[in-house]
Amino acid sequence: MKKVGNHKSFLKIFFSLALSLSFSLSIFAQDPAKGKELFNANCAACHKLDKKMTGPALRGVADKYDKEWLYKWIKNSGELVKSGDAQAVKIFEEYAGVAMTAFPQLSNEDIDNILAYTSEPAPSKPDEVVIGAPPVNEDPGLSNNVILGALSLVLVMLIVMLFLVNNVLTKIAKANGLEVEAKEKSLPIWKAFAKNQFLVLVSVIMFLLFAAYFAYGYLMQVGVDQGYEPVQPIHYSHRIHAGDNGIDCKYCHSAARVSKHSNIPSLNVCMNCHKNISEVAESTLKEGQEYGVDYNAEIQKLYTAVGWDATKQAYTGKTEPVKWVRIHNLPDFVYFNHSQHVTVAGVECQKCHGPVEEMEIMKQFSPLTMGWCIDCHRETNVKVQDNEYYKKIHEELSKKYGVDQLTAAQMGGLECGKCHY
Repeated sequence: MKKVGNHKSFLKIFFSLALSLSFSLSIFAQDPAKGKELFNANCAACHKLDKKMTGPALRGVADKYDKEWLYKWIKNSGELVKSGDAQAVKIFEEYAGVAMTAFPQLSNEDIDNILAYTSEPAPSKPDEVVIGAPPVNEDPGLSNNVILGALSLVLVMLIVMLFLVNNVLTKIAKANGLEVEAKEKSLPIWKAFAKNQFLVLVSVIMFLLFAAYFAYGYLMQVGVDQGYEPVQPIHYSHRIHAGDNGIDCKYCHSAARVSKHSNIPSLNVCMNCHKNISEVAESTLKEGQEYGVDYNAEIQKLYTAVGWDATKQAYTGKTEPVKWVRIHNLPDFVYFNHSQHVTVAGVECQKCHGPVEEMEIMKQFSPLTMGWCIDCHRETNVKVQDNEYYKKIHEELSKKYGVDQLTAAQMGGLECGKCHY
């Protein structure tokens, strides 16, 4: 009996060690880095680790619920609620009867990796850094201005000393009876210039020509705001939205398809995405530091303007107007139709507005002058393939000009009445 007891004790110890080993191996098999990728791809739209959004904060969720239950909930929460599971029903009712999106494509291993990522300890907060502030140099040394000032002072002192030495030597020479050569008196330059009438005439003509040239150039720049880059009340990065995220220009500026004017997007369009995106990724924030922008603070400005409470995930009803600064201005006597260019002619936005997908701050890329528009009409072929709008007029004008492709100028793009009332 004693041997049997020892045998049973040995089996218990063996199975305990085996269970512990298998549990340890399962923990080491989990990949938090892979879990982070899966979390960002599937969960980040509604959840954050340490902050409630559309759904609850998920850090440490593996400690709150049974893993087998989490497998069922993540893969199909609706089915679990219908089964009458108490925990599932409680969460379903807590979030106003909105079921979590089902993720049947995630395997148990994928979910383990996600849970491993959510089980990582929260990182300690770094010291507060003012984004955009210049680095502090603890030992700046002498500035260039100080050095240049000192050298200028030394130079002035040397010049004064030379004059003093010259005067002293002249006095000594006179006292000893030495002859000092007298300086020949010469006409001042301006008197010599005034006596030469030909030189005066040529100089006056050249001065008038140069003055007229610069005056004309200055007056021709009146109303031309190429490069105008105003600071907006809420910083909007076209580089991130149109560039990194690939958002189509006409998703926000939808009126450009059907209207004369391109619209300033409503803030509700912004909230289509930012209802769930209350913070940007750390990598994007670091990239933005070179522009002196805290993107998370700008998102909070958006929330304040629309009256959105990110904690309660609800609108408060308290809104504030955003005073956007207009960038592109055409004179009142100029007619320009966005829909005619964008929809009918198929002109890309970048043709006039430049590479907006690379601009951190939006600016006026083109001069928008009359000459610039005329040059474009002369060089740009009209899109006539599969375009019923131009079909008849293209057939008639192509015979008239004897060409297969017509430019906008050949189709009347240079007529005054096309752009001026």
